[in-house]
Amino acid sequence: MDQSEFAAGPAAGAPNRTETTENFPVASRLLPPALRPKVLAFYRFARTADDIADAPDLAPAAKLARLDAMERLLDDPRGPLAEVGTAEARLLLSAFRQDSVQSRYADWPALEDYCTRSAQPVGRMLLRLHGEAHPQAAPAADALCTALQILNHLQDLVPDRAAMDRIYLPCSWMALAGGEDAFFAPANPHRRAVLDAALDRVEAALEVAAPLPRLLRSRLKRQAAVTLALAWRLLARLRAADPVAGRVALRRADFAAAFTGLLRPPPGNAAVVRARVDRAGSSFGRGMAVLKGERRRALYAVYGFCRAVDDIADGAMPEAEKRRLLAAWRGKLVQPDCALSAELAWARAGFALPLAECVAMIDGMETDATPGLRLADEAALDAYCRRVAGSVGAMAVRIFGAPGAERFGLALGRTFQLVNIVRDVDEDAAIDRVYVPASLLARHDVPPATPSAIVAHPNFALCCEDLAARAAAGFARAELELREHDAQAMKPARIMMWGYRRLLDRMLATGFAHPRQRPRLTRTEKLRMAWLAVKP
Repeated sequence: MDQSEFAAGPAAGAPNRTETTENFPVASRLLPPALRPKVLAFYRFARTADDIADAPDLAPAAKLARLDAMERLLDDPRGPLAEVGTAEARLLLSAFRQDSVQSRYADWPALEDYCTRSAQPVGRMLLRLHGEAHPQAAPAADALCTALQILNHLQDLVPDRAAMDRIYLPCSWMALAGGEDAFFAPANPHRRAVLDAALDRVEAALEVAAPLPRLLRSRLKRQAAVTLALAWRLLARLRAADPVAGRVALRRADFAAAFTGLLRPPPGNAAVVRARVDRAGSSFGRGMAVLKGERRRALYAVYGFCRAVDDIADGAMPEAEKRRLLAAWRGKLVQPDCALSAELAWARAGFALPLAECVAMIDGMETDATPGLRLADEAALDAYCRRVAGSVGAMAVRIFGAPGAERFGLALGRTFQLVNIVRDVDEDAAIDRVYVPASLLARHDVPPATPSAIVAHPNFALCCEDLAARAAAGFARAELELREHDAQAMKPARIMMWGYRRLLDRMLATGFAHPRQRPRLTRTEKLRMAWLAVKP
């Protein structure tokens, strides 16, 4: 079958794309020669139907009529997909019908529903043709296809809007950047945060898809590996550039690197999580680097989990989306479904990490997801610190090999969190959060007001000094208590303490008067932490 079969029928004209101009491999020579014609037949059928739905000069009724004609071809036992199967093609047609009449999406679940019909059938077709029946392969393929579809949507935000008045990024997300027109304005400072939150969802989908090459037995595993590698590379490019400001696309070097990657085994779950940790560039990285082997792997899993749920809570997405995604993570703790949740389950089993501590972290992120976050009193601050930082400390000491140091881990986690709070007061105020308790504000005569007015009040510095003094006392107690525990096991804690104490000392030296400058470790200090990590 070729494109000419449709020229006099449902569609006319040259296709918008061909199998050689798509972002990702379609029917590459990685696939078995006997199956490539079938895959190409499916692709060309889908390409024609997609072009009909996207045709700017066709009215919706005309598009639907032509798509109906395409479906009648599927009813013909001698039709273009007679040797391929038609179930997945019918699902695709339902998505293209939707494209013909719908130009906006209300929320992320509506977009995901669209992807179940516009993208996932392609992966299901490939699995079926290759005889792949591993029970985990279909969910992984679904996630990969959804990720590819959303990457394409984000890449094509401007041309889709200009040519078809169609936008796949949900309206409720664009509203956080001021609405659709404001979102597409040349210099919108809020657009980046919304794009990054959407790319976080793509990253989560790719972590579900990550095991796919390892689950497959046929040559499809090679195309899956290349496609995954290209998806990660396009994700990175969209992280680094603004698709509204200019075209963001894969380059020849990306394709070369993806195909060269076939010389290595597909990355395992641990490698996927390690890459997530490396991208985060955390100040905890030097401390984690002290650990070796399974201990480091377990700590990476815990950190990756904390980073993932924190990104949800902090992401520029509607509150309902945050709560839905955090609820999904509660399910992942019970039934892992991605590289990260599988690694966390491995770490919990290997180091007796309490499920309750993971749940506590999600509870803390539920607090962060609350719009206009305010903490009423000291008890609320204690509860928040216990959830988001104490949970990490309690799990970390077990991984270090010092389960008897749980009380120390809880206290040190609280101290770290107090440093975070005083360091980030201005950034938190910008997203309508105030972690300094209302009772402490009142004690220092800082009146209730907007977050920006609170952190700019002259007496707010006194509140910061109060919390900083508590953190300094916490470090002093930690130094004494460290003597009670195995020095080698607690070396990561000592390195993390060193870095956090430097940040606190810098803030105490410069003071907390508005305007404040966010403290950062210098290059020399980071090198010192790296040296401490390798020092015997």
